[in-house]
Amino acid sequence: MLFKEELLRSIGAVEQHYNPGDYIFHEGANPKFYFQLVNGDVKLNNYNSSGKEFIQSILTSKDPVGEYMLYTENMYPMNAVAITNCTIIKLCSNKLLHYLDQNPNLYVDLCKSLSKHLYRKFVLMQKISCHSAVERLKEVLELMKQEHGNTATPFTFEVPMTRQQLGSLTGLCVETTIRVIKKMEREKIVRIVNRKILY
Repeated sequence: MLFKEELLRSIGAVEQHYNPGDYIFHEGANPKFYFQLVNGDVKLNNYNSSGKEFIQSILTSKDPVGEYMLYTENMYPMNAVAITNCTIIKLCSNKLLHYLDQNPNLYVDLCKSLSKHLYRKFVLMQKISCHSAVERLKEVLELMKQEHGNTATPFTFEVPMTRQQLGSLTGLCVETTIRVIKKMEREKIVRIVNRKILY
């Protein structure tokens, strides 16, 4: 969590609710708001010219969403889309930046958040770039499970993504993703219950 919810509300933030598939912002839009997840999961994605989705990152409860874009004059280079039902705090960026100017000590927290985002990005890139398809998916599922605060107990984490989304996140086509998940089930790495993947 970058900023306490009470602080954001005290300077004018409002709470908004999103259903799975709802856009928080679109690629090419002008960043005008600060968004912070109260609960739920959000993906940052792009689509190429043929319509294939590429998922850049998965954000979970308490994460800021695209906060690093508030300090540039660029448009969003990606979409932010709710994966699950989400509650998000939304604050006009001008109000946040004014508050930070009045409280410069909070810039340390901002730097920590940006560093966390970069670290997560590099870890994800490493995990999907140099492993077999099984290892890619396993590493990504492990990362997601840790970020949701789940213990090491097997099959206690319900993956909040479709097989298509997992493929888009790991650079695999959906057919390969489906085959790999079936193989992981046979090897007792995951369990499938009502088409849901438990890791």
